[in-house]
Amino acid sequence: LRRLELLTAEEAAQVWAVSSLPEQVRAVVDVLASKGSHTSQSLRSFIETSNSQLSLHITAYGRQPRKHLESLQSSCGNGLEPGALQRLTNLLLVEGLTDIQQKEHDILQVETTKGLPNVSKSIPLEKLFLPLSKVSIPPRISVTVGVAGIGKSTLVKLFVRTWAKGEINRDILFVLPLTFRELNTYEKLSAERLICLAFPHVTEPGCISAGAARTLLILDGLDEFKTPLDFSNAVVCTDPKKEIQVDNLITNIIRGNLLQEASVWVTSRPAAARQIPGGLVDRMTEIQGFGAAEMKDFLDQMFLDNRDLSSQVLKHIRANRSLRVLCTVPGFCWISGSSIAYFLKHCSDQSQDAAVVPRTLSEIYSYYFKMALSGDWLEKPREALRIEQAANTSKKLVGSLGRLAFYGLLRRKHVFYEQDMKAYGIDLSLLHGSLSTRLLLKEDMQTATAYYFSHLTVQEFLAALYYCTAAKRALFDLFTESGMSWPRLGFLNHFKSAVQRALQAEDRHLDIFVRFLSGLLSPQVNKLLSGWLLVKDEHSGFRSQAIGVLQGCLNTEHAISSRSVNTMHCLQEIQHTDIAKAVEEAMRNESLAGMLTPTNCSALAYLLQVSDVCLEETNLSNCLNYNVCKSLLSQLLFCRSLRLDNNQFKDDVMELLGSVLSVKDCQIQRLR
Repeated sequence: LRRLELLTAEEAAQVWAVSSLPEQVRAVVDVLASKGSHTSQSLRSFIETSNSQLSLHITAYGRQPRKHLESLQSSCGNGLEPGALQRLTNLLLVEGLTDIQQKEHDILQVETTKGLPNVSKSIPLEKLFLPLSKVSIPPRISVTVGVAGIGKSTLVKLFVRTWAKGEINRDILFVLPLTFRELNTYEKLSAERLICLAFPHVTEPGCISAGAARTLLILDGLDEFKTPLDFSNAVVCTDPKKEIQVDNLITNIIRGNLLQEASVWVTSRPAAARQIPGGLVDRMTEIQGFGAAEMKDFLDQMFLDNRDLSSQVLKHIRANRSLRVLCTVPGFCWISGSSIAYFLKHCSDQSQDAAVVPRTLSEIYSYYFKMALSGDWLEKPREALRIEQAANTSKKLVGSLGRLAFYGLLRRKHVFYEQDMKAYGIDLSLLHGSLSTRLLLKEDMQTATAYYFSHLTVQEFLAALYYCTAAKRALFDLFTESGMSWPRLGFLNHFKSAVQRALQAEDRHLDIFVRFLSGLLSPQVNKLLSGWLLVKDEHSGFRSQAIGVLQGCLNTEHAISSRSVNTMHCLQEIQHTDIAKAVEEAMRNESLAGMLTPTNCSALAYLLQVSDVCLEETNLSNCLNYNVCKSLLSQLLFCRSLRLDNNQFKDDVMELLGSVLSVKDCQIQRLR
């Protein structure tokens, strides 16, 4: 109260306006404001160190916080389309990461779960940092997960902007947003310097302080951090002024050794979020993808001036179950929508045979790259470059970008800086127009400029293009950047190497890369990119041998895993559909009995994800035995409605099914 007496009338009114103060204190502030209290002492905030702990104490709402609010509103207001944000105002409240989220590639996560999270509880954005009940306390460490392109950074911007306008969480007096993309540029930081980074209006390190007022530190994009967090071996630090390695600083903040009075919000792709021990996380949430209505609204927003085109694009997406599932992710929906629209715009210029609607991932991305490299964008029409000129420019740029993308992918690196661009010989002057806005994005930060691909799959497609082109002349294993390896001659040997590396990778980070690599061998993709990024019929002689390599991977496993399913996706990309078509036809005719060999079981597991035959109900009547049922167990988890009658099951199979129903990931709702 003594501090409140020092406030001017204007300052007292501001304290009242922005703070959730107890009613008694508000009454005092009202009285002071009406009497016009004056003071010659300027308001200031300070960092107070007590028992070697840094705690944030904010005494009043002065000029520095006002500047901070204005800055946040300005920086977080860009790129937020009101119509597309409704989905982000409700998050899914989850109890932790599922096995699939911890082990699988983002695209495989969406495909396996069919874009439908197995959770019913949700939490409004405005209650994200509030107690769940009257007897609980606010969470200190909150983690929000979502696959690449789902909108994690957009969610952070939405929250910060809404908070800065005073519409939510008025009990939080300071919000300090930081990205791991920016933290990558520092080797060492202290807790004090970290605060100054997030709150640049501070003139001295010791200016933010704490009592009952809350401060929220936001750390966006853990999956982009250059150093894995090691909570087991991190050096303990309790001194807020001591500069330590940035990864150690983050672990100490999360553990509560530093900034223990502040709430911390981390966003991440699911696989990277597992670095944080579950025991330290007070609240975990997940961003949900598009529903059917939201997907339509999103496409309508993309093609505001052409609703006919929007309807045609949506029709094509809905006609392909696999594409429809992936388009629940906004980032992927935007790429697919752009590609299909480009196809529809130009299909009248093609012969009837060539005008095939893009269905596979490789076809979608071939159109997307062709569109970007020609400078022909539907939403911003402009004169296209001559094809010959565009091809020559793009080959050089895509070659160097592809090498950056490939070796970045091997190192799990998705953010690059100027030194990386120079090291890979990338001419930054060529990054202009649609190349800079659609393929490789640029972000200017306080200490450096960051470059990153517009979506994870864009990096993976570029990496596959580089590998496909380099493999024909490479003498050594391309996976060893130094070139020090046993000689590896011929495209097929390099293709085998890539497939084996993908199968052996524990975190599955090469699965989509191998899909794209397979797709680049398909006749349709070669026709699309001939003269642009591929030489006509360059690898056509290897296609049948590559198919043999992929089919050989289907007979090696007793249990049908996501690796087998991804191999089936690779066969679809390369346009070898015979196995899947035969099994799908048998499913339609209910004649699967006796034909479920290991290869056909892999095809069946693939069809459970993509076939419309399994859309309403998965009918596996009269075709399963113990061994087949056991091999398919991990894939049956995600069938909403499962029909298994007339299989003559005995107790051992019933025990297997019982174990499935009790698994955390299980989505079975109806079982016959």
